[in-house]
Amino acid sequence: MINTQKNRMRKVIAGIGISLSIAISAGTVAMPQPVNAATSSTALKASKVIATGKKYIGVRYKFGAKTGITSAFDCSSFTQYVFKKNGIYLPRGSRDQAKAGKYVSRKNLRAGDLIFSDTNRDGKINHVSIYIGNGRLLHTYKVGVGVTISKFSGSAWDKTYVTARRVIK
Repeated sequence: MINTQKNRMRKVIAGIGISLSIAISAGTVAMPQPVNAATSSTALKASKVIATGKKYIGVRYKFGAKTGITSAFDCSSFTQYVFKKNGIYLPRGSRDQAKAGKYVSRKNLRAGDLIFSDTNRDGKINHVSIYIGNGRLLHTYKVGVGVTISKFSGSAWDKTYVTARRVIK
């Protein structure tokens, strides 16, 4: 009888221990994780920039397009306009834009980052595009194409990639 009571007591204690262990670990898993406010704020700004740019898909390309007009863009007037609409001021040309913000490595690209290429292969940056995530770019680059979304990996912009900059803070 004493052994039976001892066994029963051991089982109760073991059951309580297991229950407590499960409750504590479940509570830990269910605990909300702190959110990095800077990251979520940056991601929100990036999605707004991208949404603004997408409104102009199909707008014609014109080399040297005037700043501030929306009837035609070249690559840097497009990025300048889209970012300005979201409170981020960029210089006019792609070479000057390549000095704005901070350097970001290719492997650390995030939506909203600017990608710069030397498509003429003359050692000078001559194209800027907006990285929109999932290996895609939002940009304008050619008469007959205009503002569009393109694949980055394996593209001319990938093969002539020079640098990337993060201008969204």
